[in-house]
Formats: sequence, C-alpha cells, structure tokens
Amino acid sequence: MKNRMSNLACNLSRLRRDKGLTLEEVADRVGATRQAVGKWETGESTPDLAHAAALAEFYGTSLDALVSHDERALGYPVPPKGKHIFGIATVGERGQIVLPKRAREIFRLSPGSRLVVLGNETAGERGIALVESELMLSYAAKIMEHAEEKEK
Repeated sequence: MKNRMSNLACNLSRLRRDKGLTLEEVADRVGATRQAVGKWETGESTPDLAHAAALAEFYGTSLDALVSHDERALGYPVPPKGKHIFGIATVGERGQIVLPKRAREIFRLSPGSRLVVLGNETAGERGIALVESELMLSYAAKIMEHAEEKEK
C-alpha cells in the first residue's frame, strides 16, 4: 500500500510539472485547495476517490495508471489513457513474436487472431505496427469509397 501511495505522489507531481502548472491551477481544476494538492504530491495525504478520478481525467490518464504506475521501475512517465507500453518482445528464429499477455488480454487476441503488419523504414521514424485485420479492411473500404467518389 505504501508503494502505491508513493507512486501516486510521484505521478501527481510529475504530471503537474510536465504540464507546467501551478498547485493553484490544478486545485482549481479538480475542486481542491492548493494545500491539499501539495500534500497529495508529497505523499502526506491521498486524494479521496472523487478527487483522484478528477485528477486522472484532468491529466488524461487512467485512475489505475495514476495510482499504480511506477516510473522508477519502468523508466517512463505515466502513459495517457488508452496508450500502453507492454514491454519487449523478441523475434524468434523464424520471425515469430510472442505478444505480452497483458497486450493479448486488452486487445482480446487469441490463437488465430489476424493482424496486419505495417512498417515505416524512414530514418528517424523506423517502426513496425500491428493492426487488427478487420480494422484495416474497414479503412481500405473507406479509402476505396473515397476514391470512387472522386472519380465521379
């Protein structure tokens, strides 16, 4: 429990500093006093559930991430709501990649799930992305509709 309180205090302080806000500005946005926000950031006290939810919404993150995220252990700040870093996957001898369990759970992936592999090889922007095939097919259909409309 103490570790979560420490995480919460660090996360609140980091998020406020990253946004360049004062204690007063945060307090005004979440309906608290400057002193209360200061105590939450130092770990002297914790916000009640209503204030914690307001803080998570204000900072654009989830309540779970606000309370549980451990920047010191993970090496990156609290992620925005809906954004994830699942860890490192290793490419096997035959190109296979095992997705972390949490990623499979969140995106409801199971054996046989179909993903489209996208890539960008531009220097400084190199990356690979996985997109659910159904979503990619719906994008393709919209692109085709738009192209047909332009031809008319």
